[in-house]
Amino acid sequence: MNVALWATAGLLAVVFLVIGGIKLARPKDQLLANGMEALEPLPAGLIKFIGVAEVLAAFGLILPGLLDIAPVLVPLAAVGLLVIMVGAVVTHALRREVGPVARNLVLVALLVFVVWGRFGPYAF
Repeated sequence: MNVALWATAGLLAVVFLVIGGIKLARPKDQLLANGMEALEPLPAGLIKFIGVAEVLAAFGLILPGLLDIAPVLVPLAAVGLLVIMVGAVVTHALRREVGPVARNLVLVALLVFVVWGRFGPYAF
């Protein structure tokens, strides 16, 4: 189970590092033009803040457990990402975007798995 939790956390870290990095690197108009229309009502500063949170949480999913420094930060990072992803699910659901809702629910399920495992029976 520990291997599955590490693999899941690693996969999530890569996904959120990429997604957050894109939000940080591109201006809002480019994000909207490249398929992130759900971000349209959000101010540019909030989009950058979400990008920063995603990138930091990506590191938080791996580094504390790997370095054995405050490993409780691993499930806390996953909880933070859960908050972001629940917001994404609600946003896409309100826009009636079935595909993005489904993709975000998969990420939610993986994050719940990491939270359960690292707060529960497979904590560091």
